[in-house]
Amino acid sequence: GAPTEIETSLAKKICQLMPSIELIRMVSSGTEATMSAIRLARGYTKRDKIVKFEGCYHGHSDSLLVKAGSGALTLGVPTSPGVPAALAEHTLTLEYNNIDQVREVLSEVGDEVACIIVEPVAGNMNCIPPVDGFLQGLREVCDTHGVVLIFDEVMTGFRVALGGAQAYYGVKPDLTTLGKVIGGGLPVGAFGGKREIMEYIAPLGPVYQAGTLSGNPMSMSAGLAMLNTLTDDVNFYQNLNKKVQMLTDGILAQAKANNIGMTANVVGGMFGLFFTDSNAVTNFDETSACDVERFKKFYHLMLEEGVYMAPSAYEAGFVSSAHTDEDIQATIDATGRVFAKL
Repeated sequence: GAPTEIETSLAKKICQLMPSIELIRMVSSGTEATMSAIRLARGYTKRDKIVKFEGCYHGHSDSLLVKAGSGALTLGVPTSPGVPAALAEHTLTLEYNNIDQVREVLSEVGDEVACIIVEPVAGNMNCIPPVDGFLQGLREVCDTHGVVLIFDEVMTGFRVALGGAQAYYGVKPDLTTLGKVIGGGLPVGAFGGKREIMEYIAPLGPVYQAGTLSGNPMSMSAGLAMLNTLTDDVNFYQNLNKKVQMLTDGILAQAKANNIGMTANVVGGMFGLFFTDSNAVTNFDETSACDVERFKKFYHLMLEEGVYMAPSAYEAGFVSSAHTDEDIQATIDATGRVFAKL
């Protein structure tokens, strides 16, 4: 398809709001966005290997459906039928929030790594925020070894802050992927970043990317309307954060009243609930060590109460501006009744 004026308007709006994005390319899904960003990073650096983190989901392209074996430098192995082992060998999967491991690995193979791709707030092993220094450490190690840093903000973009997680934490990636919010509920994706890297895409550069329905006018119109809504309401994120805090504080209080071990993670409009006696959950292994079976029972009992929570112990929860204080309180009250049955 051909570009439209509304696509240009949305592109300019995103570039104004996201700290690291100088140029942006629209696509049709988050998977397309991450796939294209990785291809661009490989073409720009002329390297093949990529680094991702266990528990982070970046779409269903072949390079990203990979989990590393034991040991930091063990070659990746596919986690889905249909992914060639030879392709998986180029993907290294490390532990989220373990910057020392990243430094160790890149000290050995940094000159072979094209990019590090990361969810700045992990939302696919429940909600796991970065520990202090993790994102800053990734920025530093990428600069040291000439590696492209990609923030997958498909989930966090415009959800945790107006400028995404990169604005929230004050760390600029080289490339950013977006989706979800920027389509206002319609199919969309985008990737953008530094001009010198983005100009490596055809027709200005040699890296190929195309899509007939990329930047389709319906998605662009819905996305622009959404971002205008967010920028017009100066108290939007403050109000959203209050609702999330009210919800998680209330649920934790109900859990304590029923002698149930639980902790919560909160970042902006995202939250995670963990059935555990631990005070902190910071990576995939710690999420897996929580009581996943109890979460399943909790989920189904909440459905009986008429409340739809995240359907898995590995999925983050979200609050929106449409949720009223009455909705939040009704949810808290429902958890009290459910916890009494657990």
